[in-house]
Amino acid sequence: MEKQKNGLGRRKEAVTRVFLSKGDGKITVNDLDYKAYFPQVYLQNQVELPFKTIDSVGKFDVTVNAAGGGKKGQAEATKLGISRALIQVNAEWRPALKAAGLLHRDPRSVERKKFGKKKARRSYQFSKR
Repeated sequence: MEKQKNGLGRRKEAVTRVFLSKGDGKITVNDLDYKAYFPQVYLQNQVELPFKTIDSVGKFDVTVNAAGGGKKGQAEATKLGISRALIQVNAEWRPALKAAGLLHRDPRSVERKKFGKKKARRSYQFSKR
């Protein structure tokens, strides 16, 4: 791998740009260590999952620019971006990443509020009398 590879990840309103290069496993999100940026352990596991799937923990340095959404959406968008960048490095990893469901862009997002409703689907309480 001569140059760095990049991948784009999206989830809900979050968008992350991931830059992958050879290194010793340092993951940086918005100029912070990912363990400081994502303090919850399950979010840290989401970010590490693509590397654990292909048994390459500690072989790549990752730089992530995350914007929009919340921490969970950014963590899941980072997971997708890392997976897409890893495919650019080695196309033979695609079946393993695909089987683990890491290449699927989760299309779920917040439904908009409709007029005449309290929320997107919740109606006001009906009063017969």
